[in-house]
Order: sequence, then C-alpha cells, then structure tokens
Amino acid sequence: MSRIDYYRDPDAPAANSVVPSVTAVVCDDSGRLLLIHKTDNDRWALPGGGHDVGEDVAQTVVREVEEETGISVIVEDIVGLYTDPQHVMAYDDGEVRQQFSICFHARPVGGALRTSSESKEVRWVSPTDLQKLDIHPSMRLRITHGLDRTRTAPYIG
Repeated sequence: MSRIDYYRDPDAPAANSVVPSVTAVVCDDSGRLLLIHKTDNDRWALPGGGHDVGEDVAQTVVREVEEETGISVIVEDIVGLYTDPQHVMAYDDGEVRQQFSICFHARPVGGALRTSSESKEVRWVSPTDLQKLDIHPSMRLRITHGLDRTRTAPYIG
C-alpha cells in the first residue's frame, strides 16, 4: 500500500481515521540511530507502527522495532506525543489518517539488522549523516527531540 503525507498543506484531504501508533528512537553504543527506508512513502523514518488490541504500548514498540528492523529493544521512556491534525497520511485504499504517534526511547539488546515488507533498507545512521537522507519534517522533529538528551519533559503537540 502506498501513501502520501500532507504536512500543513491547505489542500490536504480531510482525515477520516485516527490510529494510535508508536515510533522509537533507538541508538547503539556508538550513538548511531536506527532508521528504516520505508516501502510505503520511500522516505527514511524511525521504526514503528500501529498499536494492536491486546498489547500495552511498550509491547507495541518492542514488536514493531523487531518486525521492521530485526533488532530487539527495551523501552526506556517517552520522547513525546505527536498529534498534529495538520499532518495527514492518505493511503491508496481511501483512508486518510490523522497523525497520532507516541515516540519512545528504546535501547537495543539483541538481534541483527534485516528488512521487512515495510522496510526496504535498515541501517544505523550517524546523527551527522541525517541531513543526507529524505526524512519527513514530522519525523525529523521526533528525531531531533529524541536525540536531545538535555530535554527533561516529553514533547506534547
């Protein structure tokens, strides 16, 4: 399934759904960030995805990171809540989803990099190389917040 992201675009279609989802800022011992090259919008992003019935939100983080990257993680804390109604994602099946994402810090504890149906490439990226990658502005915001360890409270917006 493909998607088009609309970010603060006055011509964006109206949202018709909201799906709670998660993303994870995962850094290795060298300070490199775990990123995926997504198949649905051809952009680089933090691993993550939708919350399933029967899971607590930490289980969603662990499952989604492992499914998309092959890396096992432990959830540490919350980076922020991202609910901008001016960021919608239009899917080719007619769904237009308003952003609702909780971003977490997570620590890698095992596994090996691999791709999935949602990730055509997975890699550890040095923060100095982030500007070279095509990353959506709302994802860049989460990355910036997640890499700033001087922040003392989660972002809410």
